[in-house]
Amino acid sequence: MEKAAAEPTLRKIGIVDVTFGQRVTVVDPVNLYGCTIGDDCFIGPFVEIQRDVVIGKRCRVQSHAFICEFVTIGDDCFISHGAMFINDLFSEGGPAKGRRDLWRPTTVGHGVSIGTNTTILPVTVCDRVVIGAGAVVTKDITEPGVYVGNPARLKRRL
Repeated sequence: MEKAAAEPTLRKIGIVDVTFGQRVTVVDPVNLYGCTIGDDCFIGPFVEIQRDVVIGKRCRVQSHAFICEFVTIGDDCFISHGAMFINDLFSEGGPAKGRRDLWRPTTVGHGVSIGTNTTILPVTVCDRVVIGAGAVVTKDITEPGVYVGNPARLKRRL
């Protein structure tokens, strides 16, 4: 006897409980919820921005970027295609499984450019930083400059 196929739980993407500034452009489809997006921002398609994220003014978030809870991004920032922000460091040997007390915040300063397919762990990034494509940021960045590699290292000062 053949087993009947189970029906999945269907969750739709969309925009829920978002605070938008003036003149924000959003390209559908996106998954934005519980976040704040400042004036004159652009949010590309296939982007997810989770609750408690704050994005400053005049920022551009390109397609396929993922910005998890507890991320704050300053003004005049560029987040390129496929950039990933991480808030769970697996501090207890595996995923926090919804235990928000184990998640850590990330703060990105003003005038920061984050390259394609970059991974940003819970860190603080100062103003006027360029993070090269594919870089993995594992530690705070405290000096303006260009950072590349895995782990990301200062290549040159700005």
